Amino acid sequence: MRKYYVIFTLLMILVVTSACSDDEETSEEPAETEQNQTDDESTENENEEIETKPQYTYPLNGEESEEEVTNRALAVMINNHSKARPQTGLIDADVVYEFLAEGPITRFLAIFQSQLPEAVGPVRSARSYYIETAKAHEALYIYHGAANFIEEDLRAGWVDNLNGAYYDDDGFLFKRESFRRAPHNSYALLENAYEVAKRNNIETEKEHDWLGFYEEDELSEVDGSPATDITIDYFSNLSVSYGYDEATNTYARFADGQPSTDLNTEEQLHYANVLIYETHHEVIDKALRRDIDRESGGKGYLIQNGVAKEIEWKNVDGLMLPFVDGKEAKLVPGKTWINVIPLGIEEKVTIQ
Repeated sequence: MRKYYVIFTLLMILVVTSACSDDEETSEEPAETEQNQTDDESTENENEEIETKPQYTYPLNGEESEEEVTNRALAVMINNHSKARPQTGLIDADVVYEFLAEGPITRFLAIFQSQLPEAVGPVRSARSYYIETAKAHEALYIYHGAANFIEEDLRAGWVDNLNGAYYDDDGFLFKRESFRRAPHNSYALLENAYEVAKRNNIETEKEHDWLGFYEEDELSEVDGSPATDITIDYFSNLSVSYGYDEATNTYARFADGQPSTDLNTEEQLHYANVLIYETHHEVIDKALRRDIDRESGGKGYLIQNGVAKEIEWKNVDGLMLPFVDGKEAKLVPGKTWINVIPLGIEEKVTIQ
């Protein structure tokens, strides 16, 4: 009897021990599962952050790109005669230079890379300082016609170019619109520019130099005096102005008091940065064409984030760039408009 009692006791001990062991294993499993879930979620979050953050940036506007940026910039001569407004496609340009052409008329060099409108224009003829600016950007220069001596230099390789005079109204690279009269009706079809360039053995891919842009966490460093309304008086009958739009942190452009808009979308043109450079201008012929000094440097303003500051512009490898205290000034990511004006910046520019 005692023998059976001992056996029974041993069996009970084994049962209790086994039960306790099972409980311990069961109590540990949720902890392991919870830790694994936390690790998995952390890994997923890291992967998601890596996947959603673009690793490429457009060099001419500082904005993020989902793909590597390899397409060559296109620099297009845009007409700014009153009969050519509103322009088409100008709203998509990353950088726009505004120089005086002849008399009291300005003309634009619009540089496209991040966006290519189907059509842009009206397109006008070449001038040396626009050509030099396009060359400094290593862009493909697109224009319509030029004086003989300029065309000879262009054909000799001054800058890679496509001249609308050789494709006038071909319907593939250029077309004439019926709603305007020549010379205000020539439009370039930019989506076909690269194909035409390849036919002419012109390079269509390029690694462009960066313009200096702020990182997102550096934007609080932008300083200057309040600047909500800017007016540039070229002449009594030619003015450009900008109004600060706090909602978008950009400047809306006006020409002669009227909003600068896109012909197709009717949207007003807005810019994250407005640069104003003064330099020597000289009339060189009876048609009042000009020579403009892009080399010597001079005074200017940089206007961004609702503030303005005085800068000095310098020519660096052909580009007119802003400097503050000897260092290149940074731009806010987004589109940039550059007004190049004759000497006398204090009299010609009003900032409020």
